[in-house]
Amino acid sequence: MNQATDLYPAELGTIYRMGFTVGEHSAGHMRRILRMFLSRWALDHAYDASALALTELVANVVRHVPGRRCTVLILREPHGLRVEVADGVPGALAAKVPEPLAEGGRGLALVEAVTDRWGCEETADGKTVWFECDA
Repeated sequence: MNQATDLYPAELGTIYRMGFTVGEHSAGHMRRILRMFLSRWALDHAYDASALALTELVANVVRHVPGRRCTVLILREPHGLRVEVADGVPGALAAKVPEPLAEGGRGLALVEAVTDRWGCEETADGKTVWFECDA
């Protein structure tokens, strides 16, 4: 079940931030929110890449974060779009080359392939994984 927490005003301005407890179907909800903002910001062309990258980051929270809590930030920047997914689990991520027959382990490689920039920053209470798509 999806449960929104830490609700901030979500006007269709240049920033959207909300805390979530995510589940198996949360990525679909996040993509709808993303599409709404990209349409408003005339960045529809960035939807496919940013939706795939956001889906991968949310899937990582579902798979690897105890309690499945995260904060999602969607930000309109002068050069395009920035999306951040923050969670309470410390430790930087690294895109690793998975075993050829492995069923998983390709998410961050996909994020790297479809976005213009991405990274992971450790924070005082966990980490933030982000990506940017240019306009």
